[in-house]
Amino acid sequence: MNILLKNIIRFVLFILFQVFILDQIPPLHQFIVPYVYFLFILWLPFSINRFWLLIIAFVFGLSLDYFTGTYGLHAAPCVLIAYIRPFLLNLLIPKDTTEQSYIEPGTKSMGWAPFVLYAGILTFVHHFYLVLIEWLQFGNFMYFLGKVSATTAVSIMLILIAELLFPRKGRYRANKA
Repeated sequence: MNILLKNIIRFVLFILFQVFILDQIPPLHQFIVPYVYFLFILWLPFSINRFWLLIIAFVFGLSLDYFTGTYGLHAAPCVLIAYIRPFLLNLLIPKDTTEQSYIEPGTKSMGWAPFVLYAGILTFVHHFYLVLIEWLQFGNFMYFLGKVSATTAVSIMLILIAELLFPRKGRYRANKA
């Protein structure tokens, strides 16, 4: 399947899954809200241009905001993790090996430990910024930190389940030389 078509289908499915399934689950003690929609941004190809990565993340976040009625609440954290993503990938994996061989990040291309660290850091940054924007104040800092930590833990668990249930083929990039 074409990479563009595959990512368009993922775009739609992640939005629909978040809006119609995860957003319908009542928050656990008004503390934990599961979010996995941003996994779309984490699964985008290595070779995507940074400018287009930011544009896609903005459109993706705005699409979710449109469905949830929270204009800009999800777009800002999506753009933030899209901005941080290339720097984090450069730190976690050597540029001359995996990024040249594989098409997109995942457990097959990065290995379990780097992928969990990659997903964990970007999930924490996403949730920290999302909760901060949602509240627009710290209020009780321990409650804030607890909400971010608990939501991050549940989201990472869901991301790892998604990684196990929907294994993406570790296809090698074609040699274009």
